Amino acid sequence: MRTNSTLRLLAAAAMACAITVGATACGSSDPAADGGGGKKDVKSALEKGGKVTVWAWEPTLKKVAADFEKKYPQVDIEIVNAGTGDKQYTALQNAIAAGSGAPDVAQIEYYAVGQFAIGESIEDLAPYGAAAHDKSFTTGPWSAVKYDKAVYALPMDSGPMALFYNKKVFDKHGVAVPTTWDEYVEAARTLHKADPKIFIGNDTGDAGATTSLIWQAGGRPYRTEGTDVTIDFSDAGTKTYTDTWQKLLDEDLLSPVSSWSDEWYKGLADGSIATLAIGAWMPANFTSGVASASGDWRAAPLPQWTKGKTASAENGGSSLAVPKAARNKELAYAFTEYATTGAGATSRIAEGAFPATRADLESKAFLDTPFPYFGGQQANKIFAGSARDVGTDWSYLPYQVYANSVFNDTVGKAYVSSTTLSQGLDAWQKSSIKYGTDQGFGVNK
Repeated sequence: MRTNSTLRLLAAAAMACAITVGATACGSSDPAADGGGGKKDVKSALEKGGKVTVWAWEPTLKKVAADFEKKYPQVDIEIVNAGTGDKQYTALQNAIAAGSGAPDVAQIEYYAVGQFAIGESIEDLAPYGAAAHDKSFTTGPWSAVKYDKAVYALPMDSGPMALFYNKKVFDKHGVAVPTTWDEYVEAARTLHKADPKIFIGNDTGDAGATTSLIWQAGGRPYRTEGTDVTIDFSDAGTKTYTDTWQKLLDEDLLSPVSSWSDEWYKGLADGSIATLAIGAWMPANFTSGVASASGDWRAAPLPQWTKGKTASAENGGSSLAVPKAARNKELAYAFTEYATTGAGATSRIAEGAFPATRADLESKAFLDTPFPYFGGQQANKIFAGSARDVGTDWSYLPYQVYANSVFNDTVGKAYVSSTTLSQGLDAWQKSSIKYGTDQGFGVNK
């Protein structure tokens, strides 16, 4: 069904750059900009008090909520885990459509911000004071939540990628930590030959992981200009990724275990999954979910597609947004700002979160922090370096939530049949083009 309403098209045009994750994203840097909606009185809302309901699965927000309530005793913060990622987005969309039950604050991953903004279901936070944080956050996360004078969320964390590897396994088999993806394939072969129970990594088809590695390889399959969208998985960067990753699939060198499953945690604990190429937010999950392997794992820079380079990409990362259906938007913004900047950000870092705030990323205390889980390694130095090397100009689709929902129906076939990754990406492209066209975008025209 074609649903190209004028409202949606205008919203799409307004978000054309908000989903661009890179230094060249367009937008105002004027900290005084208020989005044209007039300055909101956040201070008075704090003095009056009230209740703020927050939908989030991120665990460090619990302490932030307690700290906020201590600072503002007239405010009651309720943290509700409404599900992770897509589950929460579905619940949020249902609540918004029903006209009741929506939270005051919602955790939304960067790839999904554009879709909620286009649907005009989240508030522009610039009139509340968000534009003043123009220089507070790193380029990628900040570009992912803003457009010109509009700020649709505040960055909560970031996910510059690194390679986590089981040092105990690599040492036992005398295998060097790979610095390139070609070396990664060779290490996969060596480890699996030495012990068939060992796989260098796991992969059953993950949209986020795939797009992140294409991003690192220089691929830029998505472009949006106004209401015109281009989807093209035939570029050189994407081919670089598929040429290498197809070898891992063809030779059965990746564990057929899905991330975040019980089998995945078991594989990380017993060393049968030897590496993870993932965002810098992973250490807290190692500590809580793979405690028995403490001391076995280390962090290293992400392997390179070209030897000697330092290219990186983001994987994951979330923001906090205020739905238009929030009951007290000023108070909701006050908590959002507290949780993502200053004392709230510091508290979350202490609990294991990886910051999107420039000051924290550059501080000596942060960089020198030892990780007992990683044998005392100062892993933040690796993660901060990755954050500096994230490739620019990456864009997500303005309907990436939908696209990711059909990833396993298309690209996923490469993991269970004779379909190649390239063929799977072509099918994903066609499916995404059809959906975008049905929604009123001019896709690949």
